[in-house]
Amino acid sequence: MTAAVPPEVPQALRAVEAAVGAVVVGQDEVVRRTVACLVAGGHGLLEGAPGLGKTLLVRTLAAATGLTFGRVQFTPDLMPADVTGTTVLAEGPEGRRFEFRPGPLFAHLVLADEVNRATPRTQSSLLEAMQEGAVTVGGTRHPLPTPFCVLATQNPVEMEGTFPLPEAQLDRFLAKVLVPPPDEAALVEVFRRTAAPPSPAPVTDAAGVEALRAHARAVAVPEPLLRHVARIVRATDPRGPAATPSARKNLRLGASPRAGEAICRLAQVEALRDGRAFVVPADVAAVLRPALRHRLLPSFEAEARGLVGDALVADVLHDLPDLPPEVEAVLAALQR
Repeated sequence: MTAAVPPEVPQALRAVEAAVGAVVVGQDEVVRRTVACLVAGGHGLLEGAPGLGKTLLVRTLAAATGLTFGRVQFTPDLMPADVTGTTVLAEGPEGRRFEFRPGPLFAHLVLADEVNRATPRTQSSLLEAMQEGAVTVGGTRHPLPTPFCVLATQNPVEMEGTFPLPEAQLDRFLAKVLVPPPDEAALVEVFRRTAAPPSPAPVTDAAGVEALRAHARAVAVPEPLLRHVARIVRATDPRGPAATPSARKNLRLGASPRAGEAICRLAQVEALRDGRAFVVPADVAAVLRPALRHRLLPSFEAEARGLVGDALVADVLHDLPDLPPEVEAVLAALQR
């Protein structure tokens, strides 16, 4: 018998996607992956050329979910205190005292616009908050709101004067979402809306997002699939015994255990979206590229040949053996 989640749960998830997709036209896959980052309890890196609606996407997601929205425009002169907040000396009835003034990071959904234009010191202040869910200012720890999600953007073409995120910091992002140019039909619809784009009415709220996160965490990942994800991670380690031939040839650095966690968490959201209480192989396959495309560091030779991103993921995992027949049989029995 197939296990299932309450029907209103996948309906709520799809309602968020539909509300955002009604404003951000022609980007269904981008919307789906971005919403998945929020529901999986992680953070997303949006990469695309200027003018493709990345900022609109994040603002619309905040409006559709009823979450508070914060925006940080990253520039080389931005200081960590401009992001996290600072302690100031304030006058009050009891005299002078130090008071914490929170920065734009203290919101449910934070847009880190052009994150690679800030200095590494400022980038680190953001990424620390992403990992810890809190910031420490003046020796005092301040928890961030829940749910909390950072959606950072970067422009892949204008790299002058930027500070590219190092691999250790890229690994903090649950998924990297590529924002492609819209097709002709989507462009026509965008041009039709030359006035201010519509703002969706909230279809859920912070409590609803937390409930979706709880349901996603409750989705079971069967033991055979956990082993399959572990094999995928080990296959990308160019110096490990389980590396594929392509990994040994084309990688300087493979996926970390955090990458395997990202695959599982994103696959749980895929299953939840389909109303299933367990993950199937198709869920894992669907999230491999978003989870791995920013985590595999190509060798200099591979980069010179243009073997990066999704092409690198596909090449490295091409030689990975399929699931053993006995594992397929176990998973098929789960779906009956």
